[in-house]
Amino acid sequence: MLPVAVTRAAPIDRQELITRHDVIQTNFDAANPLSVGNGEFCFTVDATGLQTFSEAFEHTTPLGTLSDWGWHTFPNPNNWNIDRFEFKKFPDLKGRLVPYADVPGNKMTPEIIWLRANPHRLDLGQIGFVLKHADGSLARTNDLTDIEQTLDLWNGEIISRFKFDGEPVGVETVCHSRRDAIAVRVKSPLLKSQRLAIQIHFPYGTGDTTTADWSHPEAHETTMSQPEPDRVEFHRQLDHDGYGVAARWTRGAMLTNVAPHQFVVEPRRNSAELEFVCGFAPTGLPPQNLPTFAKAKQAAQKHWNSFWRTGGAIDLSGSKDPRWFELERRIVLSQYLTAIQDAGRYPPAETGLTYNTWEGKFHLEMHWWHEAHFALWDRLPLLEKSLGWYQAILLRAEATAQKQGYAGARWPKMTSPSGAESPSPVGPFLIWQEPHPIFYAELCWREHHDAATLEKYRDMVFQTADFMASYAAWDTNTSRYVLGPVLQSAQEIFPKDHTFNPTFELTYWHWGLETAQQWRARLGLPRDAKWDAVLKDLAKPPIGDGKYLFTETAADSYTNRQWNRDHPAVLGALSFVPGPGIDEETMRHTFDWVWKNWNWPDTWGWDYPMLAMTAARLGEPERAVDALLLDTPKNHCGLNGHVYQRPGLTIYLPANGGLLYATALMAAGWDGAPKRNAPGFPDNGQWSVRWENLRAAP
Repeated sequence: MLPVAVTRAAPIDRQELITRHDVIQTNFDAANPLSVGNGEFCFTVDATGLQTFSEAFEHTTPLGTLSDWGWHTFPNPNNWNIDRFEFKKFPDLKGRLVPYADVPGNKMTPEIIWLRANPHRLDLGQIGFVLKHADGSLARTNDLTDIEQTLDLWNGEIISRFKFDGEPVGVETVCHSRRDAIAVRVKSPLLKSQRLAIQIHFPYGTGDTTTADWSHPEAHETTMSQPEPDRVEFHRQLDHDGYGVAARWTRGAMLTNVAPHQFVVEPRRNSAELEFVCGFAPTGLPPQNLPTFAKAKQAAQKHWNSFWRTGGAIDLSGSKDPRWFELERRIVLSQYLTAIQDAGRYPPAETGLTYNTWEGKFHLEMHWWHEAHFALWDRLPLLEKSLGWYQAILLRAEATAQKQGYAGARWPKMTSPSGAESPSPVGPFLIWQEPHPIFYAELCWREHHDAATLEKYRDMVFQTADFMASYAAWDTNTSRYVLGPVLQSAQEIFPKDHTFNPTFELTYWHWGLETAQQWRARLGLPRDAKWDAVLKDLAKPPIGDGKYLFTETAADSYTNRQWNRDHPAVLGALSFVPGPGIDEETMRHTFDWVWKNWNWPDTWGWDYPMLAMTAARLGEPERAVDALLLDTPKNHCGLNGHVYQRPGLTIYLPANGGLLYATALMAAGWDGAPKRNAPGFPDNGQWSVRWENLRAAP
């Protein structure tokens, strides 16, 4: 095992570091909802501490109750299946026709719409307050006054206080650390007058960003049983998908079924306190032995105290640069958000477990940006939880490669627990997710450094490398191996049918194949001859006018201004990828041009950590910090820590995960980094970087 590096300064006061970034809201803010979760289950709330005014968030960040396991599939009377979908054939370099799950002309037929939309992640149920005025009319958002809501990061709890009709309401909201359950304690005089109750409402499934469909109550079933006066069990059935729900509450409160799929727990009179616990289970059977609120709160507190006391930490409070607080805030909140949203058994969706984008499916090229940082922050088990999924879908990935005439395993792009590819004019043609499993395995090896790790991931590594070597095509005209066509580069604006040799993908290909060869050596196996042949003669990253071209087919990379947008992926060749074969001065000229000329409003949130890592490796730490904090629309970090991208994509967790990987690299260094503390931060007297339990990056 590689040692975890630590600075030699006094230990960081972890509690002080974390609590100074507690989120505090004093108004009803539909742009910054808060969440509690455990990595496999997440519950997002408004200012009341529950999902009381969900309609106010439909066009910002929908309030969801989502899980790693909760998926729904619409009826399929036509028996559509990606394995029976008619793939379009594209000629490769040699004219061989290769089938892809394309969407010609981006024309969405009913079949394509169904295949993309199914399965979709399911909102398990909306839990909110029923707040009534004295005349019985329902509350509206502007009826709340004296709002003060705090996300207590150290204890993993949301504490909400407000007044309604002059009466105070206090709410504590937690998520159990090991069970998919939320627990709530409410204190208010309004409970005595029965003007405050708790409602649970079950929707139908949808892949839309709203995530909950309230318009089809006839399309699903909710069966209720009440084994005890203070406990209820629900069986939910949506077409062929089912799950179980159970709830318990303070003795004496009453449950009423007020409408289809809608239930209200009303407190007994003369009681100013109500506790409510609700759990969810994937089996169709309701969860048993629900904890009390006190037990759930205790479990959450124990978990989060341990989470913050262990793992990595970066303390910037001794810095003179006034930006230290904002950067540290983003680091702390990103740790919380990725831990509650991105630490499940499957790769995460881009909006995690908050609401659906891209039907709630996950995108494998983004898996690295969501979770690779866990390894550098000494939380590798949170990454390893999802790596078993690659092994589970290995046969399907091998079948994809075989169908296309390649060896090994070709991993999908936009997918679901089944591992099935989704039709798209872009996704099936991307290749930069292919080396990722080798990167994950290498991160595991760097920590465990044992034979068990080599055996556990050898098939994943070797089958990935077999595909990569098979995909590279021999160009007889230039006597070298090339990538593409057909290929969609990470900078997705280039035409897939005649793009080849993008700089980033070439470099990542080289790194992946050489790392796979190192795995063979560790296992006592000889180097693979085919891999070595590709490594020896793989095309070099293309250069034009002293800078790396975005792709070899874009000789006008720096003169045609239609190319200076989307991801500046050319910099990725020396970022998280350690840049084998990359000339630093050539990359420096590339970086300088991108810095001055890129169309920053037309980027994505993970581009900024990528930019920072390139700057750090080039020995330009001032610009590394500047990159993380660039004031652009796609790099705006909200009060709740989420990074806004555009309407409909108001949170973007790859940006949070990327920030954590970049700052760990900048603080703890990387293989071959300068031998000083925090080599990726400026050594100019303006930054004081204290850190603990971080690992150096490859």
